[in-house]
Amino acid sequence: MILSSLELSPAAFEAGTGWAITDRGACNGEHCVPLPGQDASRLDAAAVADRLGMPLVHDAEQGLWALGPAAPAGRALLSAQAPELELPDVDGRPFALSSLRGQKVVLVAWAPY
Repeated sequence: MILSSLELSPAAFEAGTGWAITDRGACNGEHCVPLPGQDASRLDAAAVADRLGMPLVHDAEQGLWALGPAAPAGRALLSAQAPELELPDVDGRPFALSSLRGQKVVLVAWAPY
């Protein structure tokens, strides 16, 4: 998420990161992280990034910040739900990962480098 200011609305934070700001704190699905001292109408992106383990870098020349995705402690997944993924099968027909919902799936990725 690219920011021109470290102060942003909860709606803008949710749209850019997927983390909803609620009375329980920052929530991504059922996983919530308390945000003590945060104003419910305006967020301090630096404080929230620190609390959620999100990398935040500043480009002083351009006056912009880049906020990366949350990195939970221990590199654990926040959920076991995979994002939507659609790729061609061996015959070139589109195949959606969601068609396997409810089944156990192993994903194997390969690259030629």
